[in-house]
Amino acid sequence: MSIYDTPVTLLDGTETTFKDWEGHLVLLVNTASECGLTGQYEGLQRLFDDYMMRGLFVIGMPCNQFGAQEPGSAEEIQQFCQANYGVTFPMLAKADVNGENAHQLYQIVKETPDAKGEAGDVQWNFEKFVISPSGEVIARFRPKTDPEDDEVIDLIEENLPI
Repeated sequence: MSIYDTPVTLLDGTETTFKDWEGHLVLLVNTASECGLTGQYEGLQRLFDDYMMRGLFVIGMPCNQFGAQEPGSAEEIQQFCQANYGVTFPMLAKADVNGENAHQLYQIVKETPDAKGEAGDVQWNFEKFVISPSGEVIARFRPKTDPEDDEVIDLIEENLPI
């Protein structure tokens, strides 16, 4: 099964599949509104603004598994992201990323190792996965890696479809 066959629900409740982003470079990030790393939304939005016309989508998936740092409803999350960080990139419905109830999308991407060769569970909020336009997970960046880190930017620029 392709990653593009994975069903997803947008934060507004719209049901679709990951196929909506086929042919684009995707930076998938599990997010939280009350985390010490929440400020990364700024960099994620800048990446989306800077590269969306060349085929990059940043996609956030709120998750409340780490310190209960995403307790809000879909509406509260959307309002928080827009009001505080001007988020315009797609946000998926809140879901688990680890454990037996982990979203199917995360069951797939977690198999990808990070730069140290370590795969498995997501460590914390704001872990980043880069998915190529063909649907291959090509990189994993741990939570403390800034979205605008040179390594992330270089990988994005090397893999943009346009």
